Amino acid sequence: MELNDIVPWGRSFLEYKEIFSLTDSELKKKILGCGDGPACFNAELTASGGNVVSVDPVYQFNEAQIRSRIDAVYPQVMAQVSQNAADFVWQSIASVAELGKVRMQAMSLFLNDYTEGKAAQRYVEGALPELPFADAEFDLALCSHYLFLYSDHVSQENHLLSLLELCRVAKEVRIYPLITLSGDVSKHLDPVISLLKKNNVKVSLQTVQYQFQKGATQMLVARV
Repeated sequence: MELNDIVPWGRSFLEYKEIFSLTDSELKKKILGCGDGPACFNAELTASGGNVVSVDPVYQFNEAQIRSRIDAVYPQVMAQVSQNAADFVWQSIASVAELGKVRMQAMSLFLNDYTEGKAAQRYVEGALPELPFADAEFDLALCSHYLFLYSDHVSQENHLLSLLELCRVAKEVRIYPLITLSGDVSKHLDPVISLLKKNNVKVSLQTVQYQFQKGATQMLVARV
């Protein structure tokens, strides 16, 4: 992975709670955030006494490199959001300007925590479908805005292997959203569900409170 290939875009702690319908008791579990990038979920949960590890290929880079890349791509991302504003639900986040503020605040919190967190092995370099963790190491694994969303870029085989890998390292897995960038239900969803059931994994689709991308109202929950 080259730094110039990365488009860092970090979500807030509150968004994570709503995206994955996380209760206060669930936030006390040992959690894996898969593909967290520059989100501040790890920083804020750790500060409140939580036990969380984030894994992402971007963690091969240092704080200065990630900060520089955020500054470089932020105007481009905001321009794209403005051009496609009709694809989003402007309720919890009321405007493009507010979105920019929320995202930059989240990424700033991440950057301020990153060097210390990396030393403490809370930020681990790695990527699906092979994660550097032991079997059942986590109570709960969370993965947002990667699997299913990028169905045209990530193969079905990679989706299947990734879900099996997440179920290997965690007792419960939650994936959001289940639709693609174009707003269609992912073509990989049914094959993933079939594979998990064949492996004796309990699978359900659950409605969440969070909605920013139109139509993105459900998460997949897999319990081993």
